[in-house]
Amino acid sequence: MCFNKRVGNVRRQTVRGKTLAALRKLRELAIVGRALASTGHPVMAQIVPMRFCNLSCAYCNEYDKVSEPVPLDEMLRRIDHLGRLRTSIITISGGEPLTHPELDEVIRRIRKVGALAGMITNGYLLNAERIERLNRAGLDHMQISIDNIEPDEVSKKSLKVLDKKLEMLAEYAEFHVNINSVVGGGIREPNDALVIGKRALGLGFTSTIGIIHDGSGQLKPLKENEAKVYFEMRGMKKRNYSRFNHFQEAIALGKPNDWRCRAGSRYLYICENGLVHYCSQQRGFPGVPLASYTHQDVKREYRTAKSCSPNCTISCVHQISYIDHWRGPQSNVISPGSNSHHAGTVPELVSIRNADS
Repeated sequence: MCFNKRVGNVRRQTVRGKTLAALRKLRELAIVGRALASTGHPVMAQIVPMRFCNLSCAYCNEYDKVSEPVPLDEMLRRIDHLGRLRTSIITISGGEPLTHPELDEVIRRIRKVGALAGMITNGYLLNAERIERLNRAGLDHMQISIDNIEPDEVSKKSLKVLDKKLEMLAEYAEFHVNINSVVGGGIREPNDALVIGKRALGLGFTSTIGIIHDGSGQLKPLKENEAKVYFEMRGMKKRNYSRFNHFQEAIALGKPNDWRCRAGSRYLYICENGLVHYCSQQRGFPGVPLASYTHQDVKREYRTAKSCSPNCTISCVHQISYIDHWRGPQSNVISPGSNSHHAGTVPELVSIRNADS
């Protein structure tokens, strides 16, 4: 199958598209400057409005098939609380966020509290009208993960299925689009990541590659052919902050990383129950309601080392923590998975192996 078709008159090259991109870049630079100037606020929060997903990828433990959407009023309250904490970037994840019936209002509220609005989606539900609605709502960034060229029993997030969606994004989207491909975790053909990355760049998007972690977000060393693809992808053109993924080089070689994880402080994960967690793979820690989370909690977690960090593969936490890698020694130690630090727990989701179409 050929994916070398060219898209013609893309909206992102219009005066409006260029203006929005320039303004977005200025806002991003301001976020970095503010983060360097002060350590007392979250830089990024991921928030889940919908645990339900329309797909069932075999390696994923972040979805179910039964959850109802979080009511809009509650989502708006949670976003306001993130605004109270002066959160700079709020990324909507899931589950599949596009299944939430009032997602546009969620995005508008993120922009209203002054944060950059991002979204992680499988892209299946995108069409021209939906993309235009996301433009109007004020979405700043979208990431789509594409795992293979042809769908299989591990993942339906394939380039064959999603390529038309990518062409629509290239034509209509006024927000930044990043396409993330993966290696490891049972993905049958590692070289698919190269085809996906080149297609993304050819459409004018940015491209990243991730390493699929185990069920607790921990290191899972790559096989030789997987590592070869990973390092070739690392050499491809990269153009934004999400390229600060040097920690993955150690993971690809099966080595731990020495770094200061700022989860619970600079990075927050807000589940569908409105609880703050370190990340998607350490749900239950600290596991306290966002409504009662304070700047004192942010400061405490900033100084708290997490025992899971050396073998962690959660890229968004690494990227945000990188801002403070040179300062703020951590004097406290927490071991997620023990009973030493619970203010509440969330049952762990399991990986569902029966893939749906």
